[in-house]
Amino acid sequence: MSKSEPINEPKTNPGERLQKVMANAGLGSRRGLEKEIEAGLVQINSSAARLGSRTKVGDKIKYQEREWEVITQAVPERTLIYNKALGEITSRSDPQGRTTVFERLPALSNARWIAIGRLDINTTGLLLLTTDGEMANKMMHPSSNIDREYACRIHGEVSDAQIEQLKKGVELEDGPARFSDIQRAGHSGENFWFHVVIMEGRNREVRRLWASQDVEVSRLKRVRYGAVFLPSKLKRGMYTDITLRDHNLLREEAGLPARAQSITLNPLGKHPLARTPKKTSAKRPQRRYVSKKAPRRR
Repeated sequence: MSKSEPINEPKTNPGERLQKVMANAGLGSRRGLEKEIEAGLVQINSSAARLGSRTKVGDKIKYQEREWEVITQAVPERTLIYNKALGEITSRSDPQGRTTVFERLPALSNARWIAIGRLDINTTGLLLLTTDGEMANKMMHPSSNIDREYACRIHGEVSDAQIEQLKKGVELEDGPARFSDIQRAGHSGENFWFHVVIMEGRNREVRRLWASQDVEVSRLKRVRYGAVFLPSKLKRGMYTDITLRDHNLLREEAGLPARAQSITLNPLGKHPLARTPKKTSAKRPQRRYVSKKAPRRR
């Protein structure tokens, strides 16, 4: 072998970030777990973990006097379409005792539901929830340019000049914003319906855009998130699974490869998280709710 020829050294598997694996297993949020790792409260194979540590299949994780083994997760990630009702909040808990969407979701073992974006308490409609943390983070990031479509009921007429201004853009307290598309959708009496599209998910952005034109939204419903449409027969407060094929279409739209498997944590020893989950014979519905040709309005 000449000196100029490259040496093919075996590649090692770097594993996945520790806080990501722990979060996907339902042990807390990534940000919160990062603080626990920095504080020296997590161990990998009996050694203190550091922020930036990675873990792979076969490693032993110790946290809060409990132990887990890193294993391959054969079950594919799960994603739900939920039809949020008025008055529900998207937080995991509420000090005021209001109903949260998470109270209505099916229980998981070694995973946690992650909401892809939020809806405020007075907004209804499509909410995506998934166990795929990587996909959720990517879909919510502004760089992904995934659009959201809302149906808005407005009291009183809206002029063409106001619509053009909202499409052109206005200055809000947290920066410029605009609707990438606005379509009139009929009216009844003094109530007028519009379908609007935004490319971001800032807090109450749709309502604040209309308010910039002295227009008040009396009803707001999200009907589409990227390629996912709200099923017309899905009642409020109810959810439905999407297929693995549709899940991978969402990953593709977010610029991610299809995921065949991932790694997670299997609890060891005798503690509450080590209990074997009850088996269920329920089959996932095979209806399609994701369109590869979802409109992308700019």
